[in-house]
Amino acid sequence: MSSTEQDPCAAAAAQAQHRWLQQLVGEWTFEGQADMGPGQPPMKHSGQQTGRSLGELWVLCESHGSMPDGSPAHMLITLGYDPQKSAFVGTFVGSMMTHLWHYAGSLDAAGKVLTLDTEGPSFSGDGTLVRYQDIITLQGPDTYELASQVIQADGSWKRFMTATYRRVK
Repeated sequence: MSSTEQDPCAAAAAQAQHRWLQQLVGEWTFEGQADMGPGQPPMKHSGQQTGRSLGELWVLCESHGSMPDGSPAHMLITLGYDPQKSAFVGTFVGSMMTHLWHYAGSLDAAGKVLTLDTEGPSFSGDGTLVRYQDIITLQGPDTYELASQVIQADGSWKRFMTATYRRVK
């Protein structure tokens, strides 16, 4: 093995991007709302999240809340950073859907906004896949916002969900 090759059996060293993700570790409560479509009032939602580390390289954010009909909702986000791709990577799954969402994203220059691009089923229900973004905005060490948006036919983004997370002290 040459001096420039990395030993595939050696543990990867955490980089600044991995350390950024560690800010999501902890116990959180959240409150938010989602757009339910034209002529419908926004749906309010709330719940709890536990963010934990998987070593120094990955963060797992597990959330519990409820659906509009009162049934339980359980979600899991995995986030890491892939130096070979120069991108944040991860997944999202929820107990209310069958789609596995794959993330690839980047951090803004100020180090406050992580934009995660993904693709998933259209709200139209026609079976097509469309582009979405989940955006994590740090508002301080104990507060962040998660927003979700979908691309429109004209290329603009339409925000359909926001939630504010507050660290439990």
